[in-house]
Amino acid sequence: MTTDAPLSFDEMNLASLRLRAAIVAASDDYFAEKDNLLKPSDAVFLPEEYTDRGKWMDGWESRRKRTPGHDWALVRLGVPGVVHGVCIDTAFFRGNFPSHASLEGCAAPSDASEAVLRSSDTDWVEILPKSVLRGDSKNLFKIESPFAFSHVRLNIFPDGGVARLRVHGSAVPDFHRLGHLHGEADLASAELGADVILASDMFFGERRNLIMPDRALHMGDGWETRRRRGPGSDWAILALAARGTVERVLVDTHHFKGNFPDTCSIDVCDARGATAASLARSDLWRPLLAPTRLQADTRHWFEAELTPAGPVTHARLNVFPDGGVSRLRLYGSVTGIDRKDLGLRRLNTRLGSVAEEQLFACAGSRTWARAMADRRPFASLDALYDAARLAWSTTTESDWREAILTHPRIGETPSQHASSSAWSRQEQARALEATDAKAALAEMNRAYEARFGMRYIVCASGKSAAELVSLAEARLANDPGKELRVVGDELYKITRLRLDKLLEP
Repeated sequence: MTTDAPLSFDEMNLASLRLRAAIVAASDDYFAEKDNLLKPSDAVFLPEEYTDRGKWMDGWESRRKRTPGHDWALVRLGVPGVVHGVCIDTAFFRGNFPSHASLEGCAAPSDASEAVLRSSDTDWVEILPKSVLRGDSKNLFKIESPFAFSHVRLNIFPDGGVARLRVHGSAVPDFHRLGHLHGEADLASAELGADVILASDMFFGERRNLIMPDRALHMGDGWETRRRRGPGSDWAILALAARGTVERVLVDTHHFKGNFPDTCSIDVCDARGATAASLARSDLWRPLLAPTRLQADTRHWFEAELTPAGPVTHARLNVFPDGGVSRLRLYGSVTGIDRKDLGLRRLNTRLGSVAEEQLFACAGSRTWARAMADRRPFASLDALYDAARLAWSTTTESDWREAILTHPRIGETPSQHASSSAWSRQEQARALEATDAKAALAEMNRAYEARFGMRYIVCASGKSAAELVSLAEARLANDPGKELRVVGDELYKITRLRLDKLLEP
């Protein structure tokens, strides 16, 4: 949507080449290459520059369409995220810009091929309806969608040229594909969701360069302030990718030789949900690294020099009095509860169909999964758990019987949904390792199914084969109605455990 008020976007450009965004495919780029769309610099115009195909243009330009349809470009975002604003820049395209454009988003694996992305199985969601473009202009559009997308499709009508595409939003990394957050992680990594939200100055170098992947390509690929002529010092404030304890620090002045800071220090604070105004308060911050001299073009590692600060959410890099730093790395660990908070955000921003399938893997009940997907977003972990319990209280015997069929027999190798199969193996780990108990487990399953006409369901986590057999023997005395209610309770115990596993990156 657009508004009458002037728009500007200060959030991370998720389509940045420095974040490894890429053009997967385009319908046509006869006059100017599709890859130009994601260049980090603004477009330039060279009046006398021509190629054997026509006028050289610094952007993406398709040929004049003589058949029905429209042109498009598929973009893989550098980091999946919730999109809040888009800039479709038609700089220097005056008689050859598209009359309209639209934008769609999808959630797919980062390595999805063009064939997968264009397949009917991929669920594309319109996030910008067909909208009028102006030539030689930065066309800004506010986006209102709660979902995190991995790819976007820019549609132009019917053809023409677009210089640059910027997709601004907040990163929601898929930690299940990146690996995990157990052990050490760079809490200042843009790829993991960190952001540089404020800086005192960035005359020569953009603040977010500090947290981009890899080492800086050149001096312009770092954060650099102008020469300070008055009192004070420069600084940059980071929102960390996750609340965690910083244990190692790297301050890299790569390429900065005559313009590196004389000294730096780092402060941290634990201020989840803090505003820019509150972060300006000095009483929030506590020292992590005392003022320390820097050298030119050098990687500075700090570990023993750090003051223990406990779990923190933000960091402030101070440079004295000014100058350039190419990269900042803050390596640390994330606690279990904070990892689950990241998983909750991911669940909240999943497309409805994807969220429902993931929740179904937890419970095996379509009714419960649909109710939970519809209740999003959950404000906290407690709100999620309360909703899970309430949604389960509305399930019926038919829902329980549906869920029973998604669980393997105790002692048998799972073969269902990929996630639920892995979870079943974990839950039955003690029972499955007791090879000498397989005959007893098989006999128990036969007796139980002969008595009740359904599979034996029990929350098996941490229980041995002998314990599972003993519990089944005790339950054989139940009447069928009571036993089905017991099964319903056991199914919820399993669901609750799996919900935590779903959240764990």
